[in-house]
Amino acid sequence: MSLPVYYRGNKLYADEMITPLKEYRVAIKGGFTMSKKGNTACALCYHSCGMEVAVENGRVVGVTGQKSHPLNQGRLCPKGEAAIEHLYHSERLKYPLKKVNGRWTRIPWEQAFYEISEKLMELKSKYGPSVIAFFCGSIGVENFEMVSLTNRFKAALGSPNFFSVESICYRMRIRARQITFGKYPVEEMDSNLYLLWGHNPSASDFPLALAIEKNTKRGSRVIVIDPRRIPFAENAEMYLAIRPGTDGALALAMINVIVNEKLYNSEFIEKYTIGFDKLIPHIQQYNTEWAEKITWIKADDIRRLARRLATTKGASIFQGTCTQDQSANGTQTDRAIAILQTLTGNINVPGGWVISPRLRLNDVSLPVAGIPLGAVEYPLFHELWGRTSPYAVVNMVPESVPEKLRAFIVVGGNPLVTMPDTNAMKEAFKKLDLVVVYEQFMTETAEAAHYVLPAANQFEFWGLGYNYNVCHCLPYLMLRKPLIGPYYECKTFFEVYLELAKRCGFGDKFHWNSETELLADELSQSGVDFKTLLENPEGVYYQSKEYRLNEGSFTTPTKKIEIYSEAFARVGFDPLPTYREPDKSPQGTRWAELGDRYPLILSTGTRDLFYNNSMLRNIRSLQNCSPFPKVEIGPTTAADYGITHGDDIMIETDKGQIKMKAHVDDRIMEGVVLVPHGWSGNANCNLLTDCQCREPIMGYPQWKELLCNIRKVTKDDNRE
Repeated sequence: MSLPVYYRGNKLYADEMITPLKEYRVAIKGGFTMSKKGNTACALCYHSCGMEVAVENGRVVGVTGQKSHPLNQGRLCPKGEAAIEHLYHSERLKYPLKKVNGRWTRIPWEQAFYEISEKLMELKSKYGPSVIAFFCGSIGVENFEMVSLTNRFKAALGSPNFFSVESICYRMRIRARQITFGKYPVEEMDSNLYLLWGHNPSASDFPLALAIEKNTKRGSRVIVIDPRRIPFAENAEMYLAIRPGTDGALALAMINVIVNEKLYNSEFIEKYTIGFDKLIPHIQQYNTEWAEKITWIKADDIRRLARRLATTKGASIFQGTCTQDQSANGTQTDRAIAILQTLTGNINVPGGWVISPRLRLNDVSLPVAGIPLGAVEYPLFHELWGRTSPYAVVNMVPESVPEKLRAFIVVGGNPLVTMPDTNAMKEAFKKLDLVVVYEQFMTETAEAAHYVLPAANQFEFWGLGYNYNVCHCLPYLMLRKPLIGPYYECKTFFEVYLELAKRCGFGDKFHWNSETELLADELSQSGVDFKTLLENPEGVYYQSKEYRLNEGSFTTPTKKIEIYSEAFARVGFDPLPTYREPDKSPQGTRWAELGDRYPLILSTGTRDLFYNNSMLRNIRSLQNCSPFPKVEIGPTTAADYGITHGDDIMIETDKGQIKMKAHVDDRIMEGVVLVPHGWSGNANCNLLTDCQCREPIMGYPQWKELLCNIRKVTKDDNRE
């Protein structure tokens, strides 16, 4: 029996450990061709849905959802269905490129490795290693190894500065729950009551949308809090339109109702929490009438909502991916929502927030001297109870170039589109001595680089499909496998870091001979070895969830759920959740300065089912479904500004302006302007945002509540 053949980098090799793809013969014009089918975890968004991939003659010819996968159960979203088009797109980068006199020139890999490593070591020698920064985009969240190897390389180089999408997204929520519970309890997809709070599963959470559709047929109910009447609101038990950025006020008022009406689970509170006695007097100031003036939700509706949540067993609050995080009150809002869920007792019960068993992966990153940018200014983002986070604060990049930062290595990201304040970021990148971008396509960030390195596609490298437990409370794991060989001269990030490490003089830090050795190392302490995953290509449950609590369930210093947080008090913030009005809002500190010119409420970051951040916007099949960026406004707002559906309009803030088509819809809260993220050029929403407008505890941007104006496009605008 011959051994199955796989690619490792640019070489074919046979490995007796590899489980063969299922082989089958397909008749073609009277003959036969060898074809294969294999399983992998999709890497086009953080859900990492199971895929079945058909390969003929070394080329991917079909993708379908993996029926046995517990997350997507045989279904794929449009992004996953477009995976082949993405893989073989004509604009995909094929060769290393260097910018010479403002023009791109193809160069050999050896030259790229030599020149980049020489420049890195020169900068390290001249300014110290901390001036060299690294950035991983959203695709780095999907690719565990991309992040871990980036952290290993930057530590081997000696730099503490690692930036990521988690510098602005999701990490705040994780931190807030860690501060409260010691761990990160996750919303179960099968719930009796889905409280969708700034979360639109139809556009951003495909697996959750499937679960809601299934469970509502069995009697589960849905409540929606959102300035837009999302599709799930049509048949929801309640729909509450909220002023963007005021979620914290609503959460505090709901806690007020539950406390004062004694709707909380007293047995649970007594046994598993600390600080409830301090919460009672603290919460009295946040009554429903106070919240109505701030949120624009009627006090009676807030009371109804609180009672419904408190009296439902197996209820769960589902926050938007970063709806609450990217606001002036972000950390305190996340804390208030965690406490709200706690008061109901829906912790570690079916349908609630569940502490699912964590996969114990071997950490392949390395320790590094120094602290990342922002650790001093935002200490809770960096350190908690002696546990440190590697992430630097990306909002501080523009002010730190060139004094503190002089180089960026960007891996699978597009920060000049997706990070705050594009104008300021672009100016900062112009001052850098070295920008290297590892990418599949020539993005706006790649265009600003000195070197662009062609990246491997998701079907061309090894990795672990492990996002399920963090995002969907599924203790599930599968392999992501190279089902085809490399595309032209594209290399995997493992190969790139290995070769650069050798030339920088620390190749011994990358001691693995192959990507499979790396995975085996990562899995060595997990209880699930590499061989097991090879033999179970559709994935495995690595542990079982247990719906019980004991003394070790919460790993805070008190071993209890900390309603009152000493961690907050120690760094000078309120230990009980409070409310902070957005800076740029109708009730904010800058209204007097900005209100006359920018009277409308702007919320950026609207999700689109067909795209992920700035990815996939060059895919024709997806463009046919979502062909252009659209700004969503209500009909009264549109009429007030002389705008009709389909008009080209300008959206303006004190930081800049962008152009989009008006989508006039009575589902949108009047006075609110909803702008999508991820579009490039003059439709980039981050031309409107402000890196100095930050949440005070973790340094996140205030993206969900700004001030803007809108107007129809003029001839002068079109000439610009």
